[in-house]
Amino acid sequence: MERKQVLAALAALASETRLDLVRLLVEAGDKGLAAGEIGRRLGIAASRLSFHLAALEQAGLVSSRRESRNVIYAASFRGIGQTFGYLLNDCCLDHPEVRACCRARGECAGGTGPAAPAPGLVIPAEPPAGR
Repeated sequence: MERKQVLAALAALASETRLDLVRLLVEAGDKGLAAGEIGRRLGIAASRLSFHLAALEQAGLVSSRRESRNVIYAASFRGIGQTFGYLLNDCCLDHPEVRACCRARGECAGGTGPAAPAPGLVIPAEPPAGR
């Protein structure tokens, strides 16, 4: 993933509403959710929802497909993974303390503050072979 794409993805995530959207779509899995259902679950008006989903889709974090009269949105696990992989591996140089904080449920090594990853977030203990 290129730096420009990562910056676009991070900018798109810099919103409470968009983080809620991504969380909901990750929970929905590959099946995704219809736009109307997303709006109902999050209490977001259609025009506002469309604005936020478009930003996430343009950043490569969400994909859409048409099924009959509905537009179904799903998390782009590849786009999300590439964004955080870039941060962890390229930006943070795969630093062991950063990796430890990604996995921690309490204090980070060095006492730099609490680290509570999103439920289900799994960061491997060791970098992939060849790094």
